[in-house]
Amino acid sequence: MATKDAQPRWDRRMQQRLARGEAAALGELYDRFASLVHGLAHTVLGDERAADAVTRDVFAHVWEHPESYDPRQGPLRSWVATLTHRLAVRRLRAAETAALERGGPGTAEELEHKVGHASVAARADYIVQSMPAPLRAALELAYFQRRDYRQAAVDLGVTEDEARRRLRLGLQLLSTAHDAGAPGAPPGCGGAA
Repeated sequence: MATKDAQPRWDRRMQQRLARGEAAALGELYDRFASLVHGLAHTVLGDERAADAVTRDVFAHVWEHPESYDPRQGPLRSWVATLTHRLAVRRLRAAETAALERGGPGTAEELEHKVGHASVAARADYIVQSMPAPLRAALELAYFQRRDYRQAAVDLGVTEDEARRRLRLGLQLLSTAHDAGAPGAPPGCGGAA
């Protein structure tokens, strides 16, 4: 139980440190969440430079508005992921809208389809990165290395039943990526960006 309370305490302390303007707190937050932020942004935007820009925007927002995080609403990680998703989708819509206005290919419906698809992909990425390491390892073996549950059990050093359980649970978690309230939004993202 102490472990469960440790994260919310860390989240609250981090918010307080950011509110006091501690640059070291921002560095610590960046070290902890930069790969998550950049990965989600890249998943939505499909562009390295745009993902870099969103990463900068997310951490600038956190630095300038630490009070906008409410620990009672959920973990800091989820809030940062939600903020990343919202800013990345906003950037994607702006870029696609500008392309449409310049007479580029596509329609508004295609833009919304692209945003929805990118959102589902970002949520799936967030879910995989957030799941416990044993589940993630089992899914990675099955997906990337094309191992069945028997081979995964050997590679993981667990029973076949345990390998099946991990794969089943991992897939159940991953299946929620498409079922969220907003199409594919990370946890805590209740509507369109």
